Amino acid sequence: MFQSALKPLASLAICLSCLALPAGRTAAYELHDGPTGVLKNVPGKTFEGYTLFAPTVKCTTTYLINMRGDVVHTWESKYPPGLYARLLPNGNLLRAGSLPEQPVKIGGAGGVIEEIDWNGNVVWSYTMRSDNEIQHHCFDRMPNGNTLILGWERKTPEEALARGRKPGTWPEEVVIKGQKTSDFWIDFVREVDRDGKTVWEWHAWDHIGPGPDQLDINYRLPEPVGADYASFDWSHFNTVEYVPATDQVLLNSRNLSEIYLVDRKTGKIVWRWGNPSTHGKGERPSWYDNGSQRIFGSHNATMLENGHIQVFDNGSERPEGNRSAVVEIDPKTGKEVWSYAAKYPSSFYSYRQGAAQRLPNGNTLVTSTQQGHLFEVTPAGEVVWEFVNPVMKGQPKPFFRDAEEALPHKSATNMIHRAYRYAPDYPGLRGRDLSAARPLVPGWPRFLDVYKPLESK
Repeated sequence: MFQSALKPLASLAICLSCLALPAGRTAAYELHDGPTGVLKNVPGKTFEGYTLFAPTVKCTTTYLINMRGDVVHTWESKYPPGLYARLLPNGNLLRAGSLPEQPVKIGGAGGVIEEIDWNGNVVWSYTMRSDNEIQHHCFDRMPNGNTLILGWERKTPEEALARGRKPGTWPEEVVIKGQKTSDFWIDFVREVDRDGKTVWEWHAWDHIGPGPDQLDINYRLPEPVGADYASFDWSHFNTVEYVPATDQVLLNSRNLSEIYLVDRKTGKIVWRWGNPSTHGKGERPSWYDNGSQRIFGSHNATMLENGHIQVFDNGSERPEGNRSAVVEIDPKTGKEVWSYAAKYPSSFYSYRQGAAQRLPNGNTLVTSTQQGHLFEVTPAGEVVWEFVNPVMKGQPKPFFRDAEEALPHKSATNMIHRAYRYAPDYPGLRGRDLSAARPLVPGWPRFLDVYKPLESK
């Protein structure tokens, strides 16, 4: 079995070797069929550790893999992820789940947050799903043990009119994943304690207006981006993170393409960055010019230890050309201090979703969601680890095949919303036996056991 499985990978390795160019030159390539698993690993330049990810398409398993791409631990859930998981310092998994019945099916809707121990037992959960609200996208465990949860709340067209939405600027209804929607769904944040009691909330609805510390309910995306984005899913937040040093909450809006810092005591928006045209401070993009807008369709804003903010800039619907990037901003100056984008946009581009984690050695682990593509890049821009998720609709496969795995909206069946790398001495891994590694794709050789780059020969 192993020898017969080796032949297609060996043939592909030879073809890839033929594509190699002399030193100093780079090239992007496209494949309809390509290998999965770890495609690059440069020991000594990577941050050694274990990578956690939850495939989002028809998969209820969360995986922890080593640097070779072998599985060292898994967690099972009753629900597909909604949309990712994190490993807590106590060794438990904090994971959002996508419940089967939802009041609205906007992308990112989930409904439940579960804490699962190392042995797979649910030790805590919180459900946010009713006719008028649903958890979506994000969550964050705070130092005090409480959990911040991002949600949508229903508002009627009449309520939107009363808050200043201009008449005639939304359709009677839109159809999202087969479900008719005729109400607005507005972002809010809820903090709950271990007993599920709400101890703090922040509502975008309370901060609507045209001012510099408000959100303009009449700022709309063009309908080709998605009719719900121009109407009922107006702001579409996808980040919530608590900042202990300043007692602030970090938020990110995909639709407004902005990052916000909210003062937890006053609830005021005290800082924003990314798209000044949302509040009359800059030039809105045209069909060929980015204008004053800095990021497009962004995801996963996160506070770094140096006080800077990192964000995944999808770069979708970008007038000057679609491409994704990871951007680091100094909030004191509003200037970009570091960024990474591939030399060829097709090498790194996620139309929707995506994430980036700054690692302790200064490298960045990037999740290019829609192709299930993870890679680690150094501050100098060198990619030192690369992985293509083999888990497609819950089944590990050694090859990605475009004809079988492509989904609508420029995505694939091996999507990963966010991945996280943990050091071997991370508190949540101390004392855990991670030695029983097994191949993620049983019966097939690892790509790097077959392919040897020309420079190593």
